Amino acid sequence: MITLPYLLQHENICRLEGKHLLIGDRRAFPFEKRFEVCSSVDQVAESLRAMVTQGGGPLEVALQTMVWVTRLMQSGELRGGFATLADAAKQLMAARPTNTTMQRALQSLLAAVKDSASDLEALDHAVQTQVDLMLEGYDRLYHQMGRMGSTLLKQDSVVLTTCFAEHTFLLSLAYAKESGKHVRVLANETRPYLQGSRLTAPSLKEMGIEVQVITDGMGASFLHAGKVDMYMTAVDLLCMDGTVVNKVGTLSNAIAARYYNVPYYAFSISPDPTKQGGADVTMEMRSPSEVTRCMGSPTTLDSIGALYPAFDIIPSELVTALVTPKGILEPEHVKRNFP
Repeated sequence: MITLPYLLQHENICRLEGKHLLIGDRRAFPFEKRFEVCSSVDQVAESLRAMVTQGGGPLEVALQTMVWVTRLMQSGELRGGFATLADAAKQLMAARPTNTTMQRALQSLLAAVKDSASDLEALDHAVQTQVDLMLEGYDRLYHQMGRMGSTLLKQDSVVLTTCFAEHTFLLSLAYAKESGKHVRVLANETRPYLQGSRLTAPSLKEMGIEVQVITDGMGASFLHAGKVDMYMTAVDLLCMDGTVVNKVGTLSNAIAARYYNVPYYAFSISPDPTKQGGADVTMEMRSPSEVTRCMGSPTTLDSIGALYPAFDIIPSELVTALVTPKGILEPEHVKRNFP
């Protein structure tokens, strides 16, 4: 039986408790299993900006925030109606501008419940029902893509990954293991939040999958030495031309993988139809202090500046194929399959 690790279980991503929304604090994991307690949409948005949760986490947090807001309105704890719900969605979307999957999910939710806007009880029921359906749908897609991803893995495959590729990548490894394949993962640390060493590696260990942590600069060396069979990552944003946007550090490994003829597979539920290519992507520049400090400790002098583009834009020619609900697609076939 396939069991998701602690970090990817719904109640540990986020949950509602009374008047509060609790968000699993991935900044503290694996050393603490801590939750950020939010009592307003402002606090949820700030938690997203502060990277309390990352990757696929903001999607689920945003959807549950919509349930929470309507529940508070229906009980009289919060005044407003559909406009209040729409304003909350706008705040959340602005908190993580590159996460267009979250943005599209919120827009889809608002469109689906708009007809119930005149009555708070009906709106509350419609939002809860729609969010449940959306989360169940995502869960099905995660397993579907995990099964597809597992077919790319061979016995004794060594997989290089960047950041925390979440459900689809981990499920690919789980399904490969279930079928009798032994797979080993090299997870780079992923500065500055260390998602690779703090999230990916402990989750894989929890699932019984062999993993070793390497620093961000080591990927090319292992590729050069012939010790990597494939490179796999998630996708924070997929453009219609097959261009991938993912955590900064992804590009250098993708270039090295292409140079050493190692395939690069990326997991994406769907492309963003408003992004035709990399030129349409607004890069999220984050605070320099996130580079000059690590886990709360300074890494250089306070008087020294830094730069932190949060994501890389990976040209489609560096991507071997994309694992999607429509199949394993070559980048040039994305637009054809997602018209």
